[in-house]
Amino acid sequence: MLTGFQHLHSALRWGVLFLLVWTLIQSLLGKRKEEAFSSKQAKLGLFTMISLHIQLLLGLTLYVGKGWSSMLGNPTAMGNAIMRFFVVEHLIGMIIAVTLGTLGHSLVKRASDDTVKYKRQILFFGLALVFIMASIPWPFRPGFEAYGWF
Repeated sequence: MLTGFQHLHSALRWGVLFLLVWTLIQSLLGKRKEEAFSSKQAKLGLFTMISLHIQLLLGLTLYVGKGWSSMLGNPTAMGNAIMRFFVVEHLIGMIIAVTLGTLGHSLVKRASDDTVKYKRQILFFGLALVFIMASIPWPFRPGFEAYGWF
C-alpha cells in the first residue's frame, strides 16, 4: 500500500507543478494586462492550494508509514545526506511551500484590489514553487537517482 502511495505522491507532483506554474503565468498575464481578477483565477488558486494539501497528506502518510519520523534526531540519520534530506529537509521545505500556497490563496480572498490580488498570488505561489523545486528529490542530485523520475 505504501508503494502505491509513493507512486501516487511522485506522479501527482507533476500536477502540482503544472498548477503552480499555470497559476503564476495567469497571474502575471492578468497583472500585466490590468484585467479584473476573475472567479476563474480565484478557482485556479483554490485548485492549486487543494493539490498542495493533497500532496502534503500523501507525503505525511509516507513519512510516518516508511518510518522517517522515527529517525528525527538520530545522529546516524543526520550524518547521511539522503536520510537527512527525507527526514528533515524535504518535510520542512514542503510544509513551508504548502503554508505559502495556503497564505497565497487566503490573502487573495481578503484583498479588495485586483492588482493586490495578482501581486499576492504571484508572490506566495512563486515562493511556494521555489521551495518545492528546492525540496524535490530530483534525479540529478547526487545519490537521488532512484527517487527522481516516476
